[in-house]
Amino acid sequence: MSRDRRAHGKEAEKLAQEFLISRGLKLVEANYYCRLGELDLVMRDKNSLVFVEVRLRRNPDFGSAAESVTRNKQDKLWRAALHFMASRPDLASLPVRFDVIALSDMRIDDSCWIQNAFGANH
Repeated sequence: MSRDRRAHGKEAEKLAQEFLISRGLKLVEANYYCRLGELDLVMRDKNSLVFVEVRLRRNPDFGSAAESVTRNKQDKLWRAALHFMASRPDLASLPVRFDVIALSDMRIDDSCWIQNAFGANH
């Protein structure tokens, strides 16, 4: 991945984090890495644990940002989420949801936020 593309991705993640905090969610962890994958944002929404995938697609020729969260990507996110919860037993009993912030540029609003984008039985 190019340095420019990586920088845009980090910028999109920061924008998403600020947006979600403005909607009342609380940051638990950003950029959680494990051998099973990466979680862009881990947030708390009241009594729920929310794993947020941030996707930026500037070229719609290859599908939208939301469409880029394929079944394979969902599986990786779920496995990384399980790893995260095993490392944080204080949060492991909370209900879980997976959200997607899908951006086509660096502007964000409620239409970019897909809550409950997929679940454990996706």
